[in-house]
Amino acid sequence: MANTSDRTLRLLSLLQTHRYWPGAELADRLGVSVRTLRRDIDRLRELGYPVHAQRGIEGGYQLAAGATLPPLVIDDEEAVALAVGLQAAAQGAVAGIAESSVRVLAKVVQVMPARLRHRVEALRAVTVPADWGRPVGAEIDSSVLTTIALACRDAERLRFAYTDAQGRASDRHVEPHRLVPVGRRWYLVAYDLVRHDWRSFRVDRLSAPDGTGARFLPRELPAADAAEFVSGSLREPPRSYRVEVLVDAPAAAVRTKIGRWCSVEEIDAERSRVRMTTDTLDWPAMAMGVVGADFQVVEPQELRDQLSDWGARFTRATR
Repeated sequence: MANTSDRTLRLLSLLQTHRYWPGAELADRLGVSVRTLRRDIDRLRELGYPVHAQRGIEGGYQLAAGATLPPLVIDDEEAVALAVGLQAAAQGAVAGIAESSVRVLAKVVQVMPARLRHRVEALRAVTVPADWGRPVGAEIDSSVLTTIALACRDAERLRFAYTDAQGRASDRHVEPHRLVPVGRRWYLVAYDLVRHDWRSFRVDRLSAPDGTGARFLPRELPAADAAEFVSGSLREPPRSYRVEVLVDAPAAAVRTKIGRWCSVEEIDAERSRVRMTTDTLDWPAMAMGVVGADFQVVEPQELRDQLSDWGARFTRATR
């Protein structure tokens, strides 16, 4: 049987890796009786670790949150993973944690056995960070990540403001599922309660996340896991719009101005038909302005909506 101090460290390590341990199973893992386990639990409490006990036949133990952060017990693989993760965090896109990551990394490496330090140094030597510069707007406040992570863990509905790739702002109410890092960006996979569908949100585009206090029963994700869901959404080609516009101008005049980027068909001497396929409606909206003639949108409806929105903003700008 292991001596008392070794057993106490093993017990602490086990409690830190599981949210809850049935008493009989925990005693069996340590190779001691249930009575000895109780004494070891009491010893941890004397050292300041808040261990909660659930009594009864199905009773067990759980390490609770305390007033201060207690020392953590980690194994060799976890120590290497922690050091490598801290190195990545020191160069990452999360604001406000680079300096603290370096401080923690120094503490971890200082107490590492030589064999583990060599492994960490080897990993660092063969790893080349992609120094392509941080994407615009990709820096994230660490408190935002923390709020989202807690909502995911606790299955708590979340509200936040979001700005999409087209710059459109909206308020979102979601059931958060998982956070997924991709390169230097973070994505939140969540079920959108307004749009009634699964979505992935770039975390650097959301702001003011706030837990509502309302719990939910997690839904089944339409993918093997959150990483696959985000990967699939990133691989999806952008939506393609088929645009058709009737222009009150001769085809030759329209071709001169925008003919390089679209098909221009003559209707009669004074009118022409413009067709194009595009991934964004910004270009056809600008092209119609460049033509300098009246026109009528045949399709799509989204282009009519965008022109209406632009027209209202342009009108306000001239007042």
